[in-house]
Amino acid sequence: MATKGNCKATDCKRAAFAKSYCRQHYRLWRHGEMPKPRYKICTEEKCRKPRFKGSLCEQHYQASRGAKAAAAAPAAAPPAAAGGEGAASS
Repeated sequence: MATKGNCKATDCKRAAFAKSYCRQHYRLWRHGEMPKPRYKICTEEKCRKPRFKGSLCEQHYQASRGAKAAAAAPAAAPPAAAGGEGAASS
């Protein structure tokens, strides 16, 4: 059996297992936690979905766009709603 050499991760002396990484670093690489990840994934914490636009998946991108739109709309809406509530209770 031929030896595969050592892990290519910095300062790791373990035997290589796959893709020139040891078992631990190979697992980290598969999960996108190494400096050069396997896939380009969403940057939100614990989100492993593929990127859609910018650095976010479609769900987080839509949520961020919706949050910006929702922040602008309620700022204008409450004064009208507050006036309507006050008139109804009088």
